[in-house]
Amino acid sequence: MNRFEYADPQLRPNENFVRRDVAVHLYDGDIKTTFESGELILTSHRLIWIKPSNGGNNCLSLSHQYIVYMEKEASGPLSFTRSKKIVLYLSEPVADKMPGPTDTSMFNYIKLSFKEGLDSHFLTQLSDTVQRGKWKIDPIISLNTSNNNQGNSKVLPQIKTRTGIIGIERSLQEKQKETDESISLAFQDLTKLMDMAKDMVAVSKTISVKIRARQGDITEDETVRFKSYLMSLGIDDPVTRDAYKTSNEYFKQLAKQLACILEEPIKEAGGMMTLTDVYCRVNRARGLELLSPEDLLHASRQLAPLDLSIILRSFDSGVMVLQVRSHDDNAVADRIVELLKENGSITAGDLAQLEGISVLLARERLLVTEKHGKACRDDSIEALRFYPNLFLEMS
Repeated sequence: MNRFEYADPQLRPNENFVRRDVAVHLYDGDIKTTFESGELILTSHRLIWIKPSNGGNNCLSLSHQYIVYMEKEASGPLSFTRSKKIVLYLSEPVADKMPGPTDTSMFNYIKLSFKEGLDSHFLTQLSDTVQRGKWKIDPIISLNTSNNNQGNSKVLPQIKTRTGIIGIERSLQEKQKETDESISLAFQDLTKLMDMAKDMVAVSKTISVKIRARQGDITEDETVRFKSYLMSLGIDDPVTRDAYKTSNEYFKQLAKQLACILEEPIKEAGGMMTLTDVYCRVNRARGLELLSPEDLLHASRQLAPLDLSIILRSFDSGVMVLQVRSHDDNAVADRIVELLKENGSITAGDLAQLEGISVLLARERLLVTEKHGKACRDDSIEALRFYPNLFLEMS
């Protein structure tokens, strides 16, 4: 409790109101204090505990700078009370701290006990507010009691003492009003988000049309820039599991979407792309609707049965890739043979640089060429190096 300061019940300049909770008791460590049944106000800079008393107000303030860690206290097996507690672990008090209810404490934590039940959003809002750190960016300006500065402060909503049936009804009406306002704000934000999404989809379609229309005379830099825009915008309508009754139908629709969005990128990558690269590319395009590795694998296995333009392929080494259905290993082997003749010999790293592909794919292409009998290997300490098969030329 020695981190608390006595304060006035008003917001300071640069300080914003976040939420209010009622019937909150304060604990110094595990010891219950006399500060009971007050209202707890969370602002952008501090926690304020306030309670009317003897015509005035008992008001305490705890700055967010002291909060190191927070957690919900686990209920014991013999706990029958409905009050929930939040534990706040605090740093040492600063030297220039204002006076408070006590100057010393044997605890480095306090507890907030919510006698009327703990709102599930309280801990999240408190954590977000502390992490945002507005109290670091816009520190509280100390208030002067002079009339000149009173206009710069915002008085907190008046505290009402609620007693009897009328008080309970009033409390319920206020909570309902706050809920209605929150829902209205949420729908306003959702409408703005939908409008923005429509604009983004329109921009993406415009860029696609420009790429197709200017396929012949568009420069390489413009192509790269346009495609980076499209990747940033993502998929218009990602397939999600919730939209389908069975997993089988979900994987089939997901496979169709994979074929639609990956056919061109895979062709540009040489007709083949590792499943790890596919996973990163697809999840980047899907935004918040991320795919699990298992879902991607199951959907990839549906590509061949659905006769789509790309299929899943597993190499002997266990490497899994997606490749276009028209991919021809013989053509790949012939291309590797040309490079072997031009360079004398190449490693997987050399081929990766020459073709602009990953080292993993380069190694698999060299192994495929060797499997077709068109290359020979030299496995040494230096590296696995491949040479042209001179026996073919001699025959």
